[in-house]
Amino acid sequence: MKLLFVCVGNTCRSQMAEGLAKSMGFEAASAGTHPGPEVAKHAVKLLNGKGISTDGMVPKGLDGIDPSAFDMVISMGCGVHCPAIKIDEDWALEDPVGQEYEVYEQTAAEIERRLQLLVGHSS
Repeated sequence: MKLLFVCVGNTCRSQMAEGLAKSMGFEAASAGTHPGPEVAKHAVKLLNGKGISTDGMVPKGLDGIDPSAFDMVISMGCGVHCPAIKIDEDWALEDPVGQEYEVYEQTAAEIERRLQLLVGHSS
C-alpha cells in the first residue's frame, strides 16, 4: 500500500508518519501545504531512536507530487485543505511542533497504532 501523509509544515507529524510507515513495509511519502525550514529535531531523534534513517528527510511541498499515484492520502490534522487533492482520511493529530519530546513520543505511538490498523486492512 502506497501512502501520502499531508500536513502544513511537513516538519513533524507527516515526517514521522512517513518514516514509521516505511519501517512497517509501506511505500510512503509526505508533504506540506506550507513546508517549514527543516524537520523538527525531536522528530529526527524519535525516528533515529527507532532505528529509522532520517538521511535525506527535508520538508517538501505538494508541487510535483501526484496524489493519484498513492492508494491513500492521509491528512495529519490541522485543517489541511488541499482543493486539488482528495483526502482519504484525516487523523486529526495535534501538532507537536515546539513541544517536549514526550509529546512527539505520544504522537508517534498514535501514528503507529493507526498504521497497524492499515496493515490489518491491506493484508
